[in-house]
Formats: sequence, C-alpha cells, structure tokens
Amino acid sequence: MFENKTLTCKDCGAEFEFTAGEQEFFASKGFVNEPQRCKDCRNKRKEARRDGRTMHDAVCASCGAECQVPFLPNGERPVYCSECFAKIKAED
Repeated sequence: MFENKTLTCKDCGAEFEFTAGEQEFFASKGFVNEPQRCKDCRNKRKEARRDGRTMHDAVCASCGAECQVPFLPNGERPVYCSECFAKIKAED
C-alpha cells in the first residue's frame, strides 16, 4: 500500500526518504500532510523551541532532589525529576 518516497526539505533543500513505515505511522495517527523537513531540520526546530522555554526550580515529590521543569509548579500536583518521572511512566 505504501511505497518509499523521496521528498525535498523546505528549509535546507536536501532530499530525504519518507519510508513506507513512516507513511503508515503518519496514517495511523491521522496525519494527512507529508513531512516538509528532513530529520536534521526537524531536530533543529525542536531544539530552538526547547531553548526558548523558561525553566522553573522545583523539588521532586518522590526523591526530594532539586530539579527544573518547563512549567511553574503551583503546588496542586506533585512534580517529579526526570528520573522519577521516567520510572513512574514505565510503571503505567
């Protein structure tokens, strides 16, 4: 049903492969548009957004370690460091 396609990145102009597996994944998520950027350019955009975030100091509700989170903790919900958050996610 799906076949590999060669696409051109709209940022850097490089050609990249949009594999049949990636197309199947996109379809399963309901995405109708093909990617417009190569993996490198997508990663650069993600980093740029991440770098612009304001980080806030917090204390992990599980281990008590000091950490930083990209939201302002208001005390209504527990805040976890990345290690404890990963452990909790793995248990779900």
